[in-house]
Amino acid sequence: QTRFGRFGLDRVLALAIDYAERGYPVSERIAYNWWENEALLQADPGAAKTFLFGGKAPRAGQRVTLPEMGRTLRLLADRGAEGFYRGPVAEAITAVSQKYGGLLTLEDLAEHTSTWEEPISTEYRGYTVWECPPNGQGVAALEALNILSGYDLAVMDPNAPDTIHLKIEAVKLALNDAWRYVADPSYASVPLKGLLSAEYAAERRGLIRMDRAIAEPAGGLPPMGHDTVYLCTADCEGNAVSFINSQFLAFGSGIAPEGVGFTLQNRANLFSLDPAHPNCIAPRKRPYHTIIPCMVTRNGELAICFGVMGGAMQPQGHMFVLTNLLDHGMGPQEALYAPRFYYQK
Repeated sequence: QTRFGRFGLDRVLALAIDYAERGYPVSERIAYNWWENEALLQADPGAAKTFLFGGKAPRAGQRVTLPEMGRTLRLLADRGAEGFYRGPVAEAITAVSQKYGGLLTLEDLAEHTSTWEEPISTEYRGYTVWECPPNGQGVAALEALNILSGYDLAVMDPNAPDTIHLKIEAVKLALNDAWRYVADPSYASVPLKGLLSAEYAAERRGLIRMDRAIAEPAGGLPPMGHDTVYLCTADCEGNAVSFINSQFLAFGSGIAPEGVGFTLQNRANLFSLDPAHPNCIAPRKRPYHTIIPCMVTRNGELAICFGVMGGAMQPQGHMFVLTNLLDHGMGPQEALYAPRFYYQK
């Protein structure tokens, strides 16, 4: 807000507060997802009280109110981040953490600081593709594009077996590098320069054969140095926002602090328990993060603002959308709706 915004949080959150307090009808898809997680919500008293009605998930079309969330949003509108990291909301979060044997303290929340991160980028077909740096997995999308830049995809049918094979192999190589190296750069050395170099892309490209698939590639040795919701919007002045948010699994941990109207996320699920891995769990450390909004510029001007949802699908989806747009000549809707593969260990 202070750096780019024109409105205060009171104005920005006004509609969300209204929906929480006065209610809204639940859509068919959301009702189905809610019902799928009914047992998870029943397991925690706070979650059941907040998100179940008569012990049940709401039906499609049922009007739902979330007054506790409304109170929390009003607190944020009035106090900003202080309303979350200090005071009654922070007290409720630490109380439920300690109830279940967790380690969060009031000091942990009070000491939290958010950071402005410099994006990472690569050049692809005359465009600059910008991604979130580690601890995010944006490097996987960029490395896959670097590998594919060595092929003339524009002359290939996007749905032909050879085209799909090349994209699958590029994604395999890039994601296995991400799973091997991506971690919180404050605690681990992430070889970004090497991973994104043209020389390394050529080396990894050399592993691709057209007559067989790579069964399970190991992370390479780059030169060393250093259920999700997505939205994008732009204004008439050329400002754009590429925004993504997620609690990781549906309803996150399924645990709701008393009286605040939300469940706790469970992103720590993506830490490694291998003490030798750079992404091993540790205090004050950020885990490998899947959510990566994307922007593309050309000659310094905004060209594309987009993102996709779905864990490890995100860097793969970025590769899909960009090759569909820049190599195969598709329009935005067609590029998003075209068939995709999904690679995951």
